[in-house]
Amino acid sequence: MSMKKWVAVGAGLATLGAAVAVAQYRDTETPAYSSIDSQGAFELREYEPMIVAEVTHTGERRRALNAGFRRLAAYIFAEDRPGDKIAMTSPVMQDPPEKIAMTSPVTVGEGDETGTWRTRFVMPAKYTMETLPEPPSDITLTEIPARRMASVQFDGRGTSQDLAKMEGFLRRWMDERGLEAGGPAEFAFYDAPMVPPMMRRNEVMIPVR
Repeated sequence: MSMKKWVAVGAGLATLGAAVAVAQYRDTETPAYSSIDSQGAFELREYEPMIVAEVTHTGERRRALNAGFRRLAAYIFAEDRPGDKIAMTSPVMQDPPEKIAMTSPVTVGEGDETGTWRTRFVMPAKYTMETLPEPPSDITLTEIPARRMASVQFDGRGTSQDLAKMEGFLRRWMDERGLEAGGPAEFAFYDAPMVPPMMRRNEVMIPVR
């Protein structure tokens, strides 16, 4: 087979793999919420209570996200504990813990951010705090009560620059509606890395008082 044909086959397989990944993630359980208001990519949501597994890492935002993802994946896939696997959900969430939000993160380098970051996996709705497997000491299970969140959805790689820009848009949208922020912005990433950037779903969300 010629080099051009091999390249074409490889591109076809990559496209197929990306399509399968998108389909899998679109069928993955997501947190339950009701929509209160929406305008294009912007939405005001009322989320139901949920349980999350969370871990914190200090460093550049993307590296902290990758480290948090790997650590939480080891927990849900029963790689470092006895018992059954837990189904993967979507999105993966990231934010600076509220207690240090005033001092971290700070901007460094080419728009990336460093500080202490919290990565969260939402647990499937069928579980309770009593029925979830006991996590390792560095992972915490937390109950998040019902809450109201403003959100803006966008595609792309979800870089720190993208997140900062979309957070600015979302805060202006909130100001226009008289919505007061009740905490720092949170970032949500719905798709696997092999999904093409133009097909990825990312969100910036801000708690509303």
